This record gives sequence, structure tokens and C-alpha cells, in this order.
Amino acid sequence: MSSPKFKFRLGLFVAGGLALFVIAIFIIGKQRNMFDPVYELKATFYNVSGLQVGNNVRFSGINVGTVENIVIINDSTVLVTMSIRKAVQEFIKVDSEATIGSEGLIGDRLLVISQGAMDAEVAQKGALLSSNEPVETDEIMASLEVTAANAEVITGELAQIMEQVNSGEGTIGKLIRSDDMANSLDKTMENLEKSTKGLEENMEAAQDNFLLRGFFKKKERAAKKKAQEAADRKAAAAKKAK
Repeated sequence: MSSPKFKFRLGLFVAGGLALFVIAIFIIGKQRNMFDPVYELKATFYNVSGLQVGNNVRFSGINVGTVENIVIINDSTVLVTMSIRKAVQEFIKVDSEATIGSEGLIGDRLLVISQGAMDAEVAQKGALLSSNEPVETDEIMASLEVTAANAEVITGELAQIMEQVNSGEGTIGKLIRSDDMANSLDKTMENLEKSTKGLEENMEAAQDNFLLRGFFKKKERAAKKKAQEAADRKAAAAKKAK
């Protein structure tokens, strides 16, 4: 015969089990929108890239539904049915697009619905949204491998060029390492300086020439007149400001 203490423990255990069961049903039902009014949307893909029934559907960064069903229509089309909360229906437009993404780099797959135009019509129950095919991880890795190989080739070529420059090979190497090139550059600069000085002396001599004296005086008067006009404008502006 069972004691009252044993019956109490058994009843407590059963009640605890039922409570855990109800909580689990509530959590699962909330995740699957079992307690919220929902409606269906559809999209077709060539490749669902690991998407599974029960994965989340996200809109504007918020989970708004789940993947209800995935059916292969033919060898090039997979139909995905989404169960979306009725509360967000007014925000999903007929020109919205469905894209398969993932939660982080290695997270579960999910469906992402983009925002449509503000003046577009609302997507009704059973509407077929346009879709964007997902980029496979293998394709991304292959692209990264090509990029890394190209970077390796460029790095090797740069190292070879720098080695040639340091050893004095090529035009740049000779310019940096060769004393003759440096001396030639110095002579060029010296000749340029002499030419500039000679030009200044010729201009001074031309000013003293009576044939050109009128030209230079006219030019000097024009410069003085321009400076005077600028001073008058500045004085007028200062007087007006007072």
C-alpha cells in the first residue's frame, strides 16, 4: 500500500512534467506561429542551398514567419512555401524579393524578404514573390582562392622589382644608385638656374631700351591703376560697413 508521502511526490512529479510539456508546446508554437494568424507566400528557386522546413523567414531584420514546405517542381525549380504572420502583411509588397541567406557565416539558412516600393500593392495570400538565387559557399571559396593566387603573383612581382631597384638595375634603379645620373641631374638644375638668371638680366636690359621703354611704362601704369581701383573698392566697402 502506497504511503501518502509517496503519492504526494508522484503527483508533484506528474504536475511538473505536465508544466514542462505545456511550456515546451507554448515555445514551439510561438516559434512556428501556431498561436498567431498567418498567411502563405511562395517563391521559386533553382537551388535552395540547404534551406529546410522550419527555418526562419526574416523581413527588415525581424523574424516574421517560418518555411512551411519545400517541394521540387521539376529539375530546375523548387517551390518554397512560407507561413507569414498576418500582422506584417501590409508591409510586404508584390515587388518584394525573397533571398536565401544564413544566420552568420556558419548559421542556419533562412529566407529574407526585401522591402518593396512604398506605392506598390500588398502581397496577398498565396502570392508568388520573385527570388534571387543564393551564392554558394563553394563559389565564394573558389573566388577567394583566385584572389589569393593573384595577390601572391603581384607580391612576387613587386619583390622582384624592388630587388632590381636596390641592385641598381633599370631606369629607377640607375636614377637612385648611379652617381652619374645624380651628377647629370645636378648639372641640369644648374643650367636651368643659369638660364633663369640670364632671362632676368635680358628683361632688365629690355626695360632700359628706349624702343621698349614705352611698353614697360604703359604696363606699369596699368598695374598701378588696377592696384588703385582695388584700394578704392576696399575703402568704399569699409565705409559702407561703418
